[in-house]
Amino acid sequence: MACQQAQARALFFTWQNLYRNYPPPFRQVELYTYRHAAVALAGNRDAAEVLKRKGYHGPIRNIPQFGFDPDIYRRSEPRKPRAAGDPFTLGFVGRLKDNKGLDLLVEALASLPDYCRVVFIGNGPLKSVLEEQAARSGVAERVIFKGGLPTYEIPKEMQQLDVLVLPSVSRPNWIEQFGRVLPEAMACETPVIGSSSGEIPHVIADAGLVFQEGNGQELVACVRQLLDDPELYARLATKGRQRVLENYTQEQIAKQTYEVYQEVLA
Repeated sequence: MACQQAQARALFFTWQNLYRNYPPPFRQVELYTYRHAAVALAGNRDAAEVLKRKGYHGPIRNIPQFGFDPDIYRRSEPRKPRAAGDPFTLGFVGRLKDNKGLDLLVEALASLPDYCRVVFIGNGPLKSVLEEQAARSGVAERVIFKGGLPTYEIPKEMQQLDVLVLPSVSRPNWIEQFGRVLPEAMACETPVIGSSSGEIPHVIADAGLVFQEGNGQELVACVRQLLDDPELYARLATKGRQRVLENYTQEQIAKQTYEVYQEVLA
C-alpha cells in the first residue's frame, strides 16, 4: 500500500515450495501483494509453481539469492590421481537431521568396496542414530564424524572429499529448497550426487548425478559410476565449477537481480 501511495513499483521474493492455505487476514494480504507486485522472485521452480497455484498471475523470475565467491570456493591444488585401493570419501556437510536422508549414506557403505568411507561434517540430533546404524552394519570404522567446523574451513574440507552427497528426503512439511552445499562443492571441483528432492536436480543439472530420493541402491549405483569411470569423474568435476561460474556466483546472482529491477523500471 505504501508503494502504491508513493507510485513505486514493488516486487517480492519467496522460497515457499510447499502449498499452504493461510487464514484471514493473511490470505487477503497475500492476494493484495499478488495483485500489486510488478514481479515475483522465486528461489526455486517449485516456489514459482506454488505462486501460480495460489493465484499470482504476474511475471516470475527464478533467482536463488545464494551467491558464492569462486575465489574462496575453489580447488587450491590439482587433485592427485587415485591409485587402486586408495580411500574414496563420500562426504556430507550440514546439520545431521533425518530429512537429509543420511541413513542412506551409511546403508550404501555395505554395498560399496571396503576402501569407501563416509565423512559427516556437522552436528545434529541424528549423530547417535547414525553411529548405531554403522555399528549394526559393520561399517563403523568407515564412518567418520568431524563435528561442526568454522565456515572458513569448509572449502578445504570440500576439496578433501571425493564426492559430496546430498541425499535429502522430502517430508509432508519440507522439501529441499536449494541445497547450497552442492554449488560449494561444485565450485571446489568436487563431483556431487544428490537426491531428487525439491530443487536438487535443477541445481545439479548435468554437472553431477541424481538418484531417486530414498533409494539406497540408486545411490550405490551413482557412486559406482564415479568409481568405474575416471573420465566421467573428471568431466563432472570440471562441469560442476563451470556451472557455478555461469549461474551461482555472487556476481551472477547480482546481475540477474539487477536485470529484474531494470525490467521493473522499464
